[in-house]
Amino acid sequence: MFTGLVEEIGVVQSVIKGSKSAKIVIKAKKILEDIKIGDSICTNGVCLTVTDFNDNSFSVDVMAETMRKSNLKKLVPGNKVNLERSLKLGDRLGGHIVSGHIDGTGTILSFDKEDNAVWVTIKTTPEILKYIIYKGSITVDGISLTVAYIDNSIFKVSIIPHTKVVTTLLHKSIGDEVNLECDIVGKYIEKLLNHNNVADNKSNSINMEFLSKHGFL
Repeated sequence: MFTGLVEEIGVVQSVIKGSKSAKIVIKAKKILEDIKIGDSICTNGVCLTVTDFNDNSFSVDVMAETMRKSNLKKLVPGNKVNLERSLKLGDRLGGHIVSGHIDGTGTILSFDKEDNAVWVTIKTTPEILKYIIYKGSITVDGISLTVAYIDNSIFKVSIIPHTKVVTTLLHKSIGDEVNLECDIVGKYIEKLLNHNNVADNKSNSINMEFLSKHGFL
């Protein structure tokens, strides 16, 4: 699990693509301080496993499903990525609970400056928007942000100067794709409610077992 508080901006050193997958090598510094094989590193919001490392970089394998669902498929050498190590028990949870299993992507529509902040407008699908709520949490390329506006096709977040400095978001361009992970709580609630509805429907369905149980057969 992660918090959405980016620890470091890494730089892609190489991308070796297979038919559908990829091996990515990322240059970093802080992330490498206590790194070991098998560690989870949130990379642009995607949980990836360290497969190799040296004094100035680490490697990850990206499977086909992750390439399809995320913006990692567009990475090329020189691109910058947001990095965060997994949460330790006892650490402060300064952002929100982030799994690193993104729901999909969105497209940046605009940047609008307002005093010391910048509003970022992002368009995404109805399937993702249904989990986003006003003043709720959203993870954008691994950054824990607060939803400041939402309607049927877009949502907006407001970026403070600190976030501009320590993340890649305001270095992106209009039309760029960003990885999105909605607050995990809403998805679990939906799953439980749907499960209960299915169970109720099954218990109330009229079939041979129901007729026999109630004395009709």
